[in-house]
Amino acid sequence: MQGKGVVKFFAILLAIVCLYQLSFTWVTHNVEENAKAYAKGNLVKEKNYLDSMSSIPVYPVLGHTFAYCKANELALGLDLEGGMSVTMQISLHELVQKLADNNPDVVFNQALAKADADTKTNQSDYITLFVNEYEKLNPNGKLAALFSTKDNQEHVKFNASNAEVETYLKDQATTAVKQSYTVLNTRIDQFGVTSPNIQLQQGTNRILIELPGVKDEDRVRKLLQGTAKLEFFETFDGFDRNGRPAEGFTVLNNVNKILGAKNASATADSTKKSTNVLAALKSDTGSAKGNADTASAKKGALSLLNKVQKSGIKDTSKLTSNLKEAKANPLFAVLTTPFYEDKNGREPMPGPVVGWVALQDTAKVNSLLSDPAVKSIIPHNMKFLWGVKPNAEFKKGKIFELYAIKLAGAENGPVLEGDVINDARSDNDQRGQPDVVMDMNSAGAEKWATVTREAAADQNNKKSIAIVLDDNVYSAPVVENEISGGTSSISGNFSLEDTKDLANVLKAGRLPAPAQIVDESVVGPSLGQAAINASLLSELIGLLVVLVFMVTYYNRAGTVAVIAVIINMFFLMGVLTGLHAVLTVPGVAGIVLTLGIAVDANVLIYERVREEMALGKSIRISINDGFKHALSSILDSNISTFLTGLILFIFGSGPIQGFATTLMIGIVTSLFCSLLISRLIFEWMISKGWDIKFSNPWSSHTFKNANYAFVKNRFKFYTFSGLFILAGLISMATRGFNYGVDFEGGRTYIVNFQDKSVNDQDIHNAVDKTLGRGTEVKTYGSNYSITTNYKIDDTAATAEDTVQNTLITSLNSGTKTHITKADILSHHKVSATIADELKKSAVWTVIFAILVISAYILIRFRKWQFSLGAMVATAHDALMVLSFFSLFKDVLPFSLDVDQAFIAAILTVIGYSINDTVVVFDRIREFLNLHHAKTDDPKEVINHAINNTLSRTIITALTVLFVLIVLFVFGGDAIKGFSFALLVGVCFGTYSSICIATPVIIDFGKKDLR
Repeated sequence: MQGKGVVKFFAILLAIVCLYQLSFTWVTHNVEENAKAYAKGNLVKEKNYLDSMSSIPVYPVLGHTFAYCKANELALGLDLEGGMSVTMQISLHELVQKLADNNPDVVFNQALAKADADTKTNQSDYITLFVNEYEKLNPNGKLAALFSTKDNQEHVKFNASNAEVETYLKDQATTAVKQSYTVLNTRIDQFGVTSPNIQLQQGTNRILIELPGVKDEDRVRKLLQGTAKLEFFETFDGFDRNGRPAEGFTVLNNVNKILGAKNASATADSTKKSTNVLAALKSDTGSAKGNADTASAKKGALSLLNKVQKSGIKDTSKLTSNLKEAKANPLFAVLTTPFYEDKNGREPMPGPVVGWVALQDTAKVNSLLSDPAVKSIIPHNMKFLWGVKPNAEFKKGKIFELYAIKLAGAENGPVLEGDVINDARSDNDQRGQPDVVMDMNSAGAEKWATVTREAAADQNNKKSIAIVLDDNVYSAPVVENEISGGTSSISGNFSLEDTKDLANVLKAGRLPAPAQIVDESVVGPSLGQAAINASLLSELIGLLVVLVFMVTYYNRAGTVAVIAVIINMFFLMGVLTGLHAVLTVPGVAGIVLTLGIAVDANVLIYERVREEMALGKSIRISINDGFKHALSSILDSNISTFLTGLILFIFGSGPIQGFATTLMIGIVTSLFCSLLISRLIFEWMISKGWDIKFSNPWSSHTFKNANYAFVKNRFKFYTFSGLFILAGLISMATRGFNYGVDFEGGRTYIVNFQDKSVNDQDIHNAVDKTLGRGTEVKTYGSNYSITTNYKIDDTAATAEDTVQNTLITSLNSGTKTHITKADILSHHKVSATIADELKKSAVWTVIFAILVISAYILIRFRKWQFSLGAMVATAHDALMVLSFFSLFKDVLPFSLDVDQAFIAAILTVIGYSINDTVVVFDRIREFLNLHHAKTDDPKEVINHAINNTLSRTIITALTVLFVLIVLFVFGGDAIKGFSFALLVGVCFGTYSSICIATPVIIDFGKKDLR
């Protein structure tokens, strides 16, 4: 073996990297266990403990903080950890109405209504549907007449064509979706989950949000679906430009004195909290950020160490370091007043930022400011708001800024609201630095001129205007001069991404496109823990089954495969963690399936080695030749399976992507282990003079000299498959499928009944009267799954609560079916629109997968007959599985649902079938090259090739089947249908690679095969 040194070096390096990546999970687990021990079941105390550890070094030697370790640990999906996942759809109906200034035109509103209806059956984007419907209803109508309003006339001219208006509307729709993404991205920070995930689904008006561990589902729904509220406020300064205390600090000083006098909020651990900011930011010294929020603070380096106020305010500014001072200064124990350093020493930082507070102390500050005694001394026109995200100046820890906001008018509101903005865009200022340009309508421009004139009136102490969205301050630029004409430039130390985000925020009032939940999934912690237990059990048993089988069948060589598989599992988990992939239940299924597929390469090599040994070659030469001759089949089969995983990853979503990720990574790591690690182990064993055996006495002659008439009996196979598929097609047309909620739309609830004698009919009797007779009830392990389309089109914020309460009330009307809200372990909602799109997307994904793999076969084998055989075999397997699920949908004792996971199973079956077929094809190609004389009958040659590789085909199929049986039995209810589809599919795939794919080559090849 050449390059052994390089392989060893790379293997050791990869092992070190994987060990390092997996160590983060071990470290965070220890910290979380300590938090549980400290909290003793109090979730608030546990969260506060973990928050306080955020910036504390917890990683041995290297000193990584807990936050860093948490961000790099193995991430678990919601189905394993519990939590909430929602897909938000941005409603473009309201956007189009707003851009047309709510035009009452009858045709315009009819087109909108028809576009709304079309979205349920048509995958085209909303704007295209609207324009098409409008042109149908009014063939000669001009959209420009509707959209060339006073506010839009710069973008839509009165004589613009319909195509130009359509382009403008699509641009505005894209902007509205991005703006909603920015707003939602900010809102999810308020839920306090450790690893939230928000993804803009490209090419759609949807946003996926995952909140692991979230508990308050109602709050999530209300906050995510709330309309964005953009406002402009005047501000109070904490300090003026001369470093003197201003209104903001004076109020905080009084608050601190009141709290100190009451001495009610002092606690034994205040001393520790007083140093949170300093501990987190000890190394953060550097240049002060001359940004829009603190534009006058460009005087030198920030020093967050030894914060001491000037002599006039000594009693309130010193960060307390002992319990006595913490009791006397409870507010300033957790809040640091902003300072910078210049040549004169430490100076208070002017502007509206009145405090720096560590993330873990923001709740404490909120609590202190909400004290009734404190609220009574805060002026009626002042309130305090947090900055939207941590101050970027501080490299360690998350430090938030507290702003002093000035309320205006009799209603104590903003000076302007966001609906006055016509446009906002990211741009560059005169120095080429990123900034934001904002345009207002005429009414807003007039008011804006007044507000900015007043803010800039005092040349020695210019004021700031805060830009606030959903009560979070995004920016507070200093107003240098009066701004007339309605066009403003907001500049500072912005990055390009900052300006894009701010521009989207400014358009929140201009583009009123509310977000609605169209897909929702909630998994309770108990169900998540059950999924983890089932996943671990299936992994361990699957691994054990594979290892025992390999050692039993291949003797000592099987032990090498065992070692390679274990190393492969270690590498796979390490790479998953390093890539920040999320491990889901289907992802675990992908790992378990990888166990079965991983040994395929070993089986191919071992069967080849046995063939070489049968020719009388030495063990060293047999191993060398076995690896060499098996390489082509191994690469072709694994590349084709990898392509399947890639297609799943690209076109799938959520759990399917998790499955595809683990499958693809598993293929790469298993190739490395099977081809290189196994080879190194064999080389070492040979150098030690070990006796290497590739079989036991009972397995040494398995399938040897097999001579089954596969080719001769091909028409029998055609007949069987044809009749089965025909029966399946008839069943599909007449009986259909048991569609899961993914493809049907509706809500599915997993319910635990305390009375275990409950049966399906008891549940139907309780719920059918209120939820409708279309309600489906299925067993789900020891629980029940209840699926209903009751109020599925209701988009009200309270709809979810209404349906859930109706379900609980209905069940409680029965004698055995009494439940509480806690008995609903999880639920999943999918709108009819999403379901229809998923169904169509699934069909196209399967077709695309077949075409891509067939193209690959054509490139590799250079004969269209091989490509056609692969295409027929894969289509055959998909149809056979579909037929089986339709024919037996109400026969088996568990549900055969057709959903997204089922499509993942179909595509995996296609990948496995191609894997199997390619190995057979490779041997056929080899035999045809060896036996191409005129006297050689291609049919006999091909039949001989099939029999020659029969041992490998059967052994691989058995290995995979053993693993899938384990997955089906022990993998949990969440993937029972998925694993059963794989189980059936592998049987059909093995059958088709021998009995369907190769006969197609013969019947279409004729003499061209010679």
